[in-house]
Amino acid sequence: MSQALLAGLSRTTEPHAMLRRFLALDAVVTGANGAAYVAASGPLGRLLGVDAGLLSGLGVFLVVFAAAVGALASRRRPPAAAVTAVVDANAVWAALSVVALLAWLEPTTAGAVWIPVQALTVAGFAVLQWTALRAR
Repeated sequence: MSQALLAGLSRTTEPHAMLRRFLALDAVVTGANGAAYVAASGPLGRLLGVDAGLLSGLGVFLVVFAAAVGALASRRRPPAAAVTAVVDANAVWAALSVVALLAWLEPTTAGAVWIPVQALTVAGFAVLQWTALRAR
């Protein structure tokens, strides 16, 4: 991914600002997703064909993860090791989402669409964050 593309996506050429913005976006999207899973695990579980208890537990994890990523994004210079941990967690989440879809979940049509879409979104955050980390 080129520096120009990253700068365009983040609307800055300053590498630390790029990284912080990609982390902040991840925190907002992940936090909203987690909050929805917690607040509406029953209806969303039925819509997606995923157990409501599993969805609620994942939601709690996502809210906590989002808070940690948001705290990292608020730092002037996020530490490389912490950013790498976020990138790794995002990559694992994306991979496990696909494995779960193929191996043990029996989602509805909406779930069969949602699960890969959210996996691609999370993988996209990992790529953006890793690339911005390496650019600084």
